[in-house]
Amino acid sequence: MALAIALPSHAAPVQDQHWALMAARMFPAVASLQAGRQPERLAAVLDSRKKRIDACQQASKCLFLAATWTDEEMDAVANAVAAVPASPGKRSPIADDGVKAQVARELRGLNAVLQIYGFGNEARYPMIDGPFEKPGSEAFKALVADAIWLADAGKNDPGISLDPSISLAIALIDANERPDAVLFEPLDKGLNAAPYARARSIDWKRYRYTAIIVPGVGPENPAIAMSARGKLHLKLAASRFADGTAAFIIVSGAAVHPKESRFVEAVEMRKVLIERFHVPADRIVIEPYARHTTTNLRNVTRQLVAMGAPIEQPTLIVANVSQSRYIESPEFAARNPAELGYQPGTVGPRISPYELEFRPSLRSLRVDPWDPLDP
Repeated sequence: MALAIALPSHAAPVQDQHWALMAARMFPAVASLQAGRQPERLAAVLDSRKKRIDACQQASKCLFLAATWTDEEMDAVANAVAAVPASPGKRSPIADDGVKAQVARELRGLNAVLQIYGFGNEARYPMIDGPFEKPGSEAFKALVADAIWLADAGKNDPGISLDPSISLAIALIDANERPDAVLFEPLDKGLNAAPYARARSIDWKRYRYTAIIVPGVGPENPAIAMSARGKLHLKLAASRFADGTAAFIIVSGAAVHPKESRFVEAVEMRKVLIERFHVPADRIVIEPYARHTTTNLRNVTRQLVAMGAPIEQPTLIVANVSQSRYIESPEFAARNPAELGYQPGTVGPRISPYELEFRPSLRSLRVDPWDPLDP
């Protein structure tokens, strides 16, 4: 006779490590708050939101609207984050423009996830971002429904239990199989461990440039790992590195072109530099998260700071002629503040048709998670 096993009506909550890491990367200031330890005003706001969300009974349109954060609710979270003491030895998630601006960026980013991956609104760059299934299709509706169930199952996860919208946003990203934002963490103990260690003994004054920056330029075919222009970038960078002009090469780019690609540009570029040009692995830093030229430069600056490189020393951007011209154009200069809120650095003089000097700015240390896949 089969033995019947009685299961508890409410299983104990468990922490999904992947979701916790996603929350910390996408919403670092908000994630610094712990559920159940809130100031009275925020507790009231969270309780009101929970009732509003629960009342939807998982109906998708109602649910995404209810989970959307208002300006007043963002202010309550900002006030609570401002009251949290900084952890000793841990970098604050607050940007240089203050708590309110930081929290607003994070929660507007969360709202954008609900709009794009839940409602199916068009992403800023639909050719590379957004859900895999066509919005409005039966497959898209089914994927959204599955994400809602997934979010409900994880709503009591102790790592993200502050508000149901967090599990909902992360479930939508997870259901679309987009782990990009945390795929290589911790970078400093993985592919970047050797160059970071080498950087500690570098005499930076020996080099004209701290690093050669190689931005990705992906193919449009998901079966191709690297475009011809990407290979051109690497030939040029390897040649420049061989003449001793820079201490490191930093390759920057995520799995971007096309949307279905599983090839991470930075990883593929690193392979080519090592295997075809014999560049030492401890002289190659990868930055595998940037999805746009704006974030290529922003994220590379973050890598330079993490390495201990002198920010006042210039870097050298190596790119094909059209991309190089675009980087020094007024259009690109205007795009940075529109998308990031600041300039990630200063584009300097042109050295050749393929090369531009670039002086990074510490403003790039701001956390600006507008794009949930490019934190």
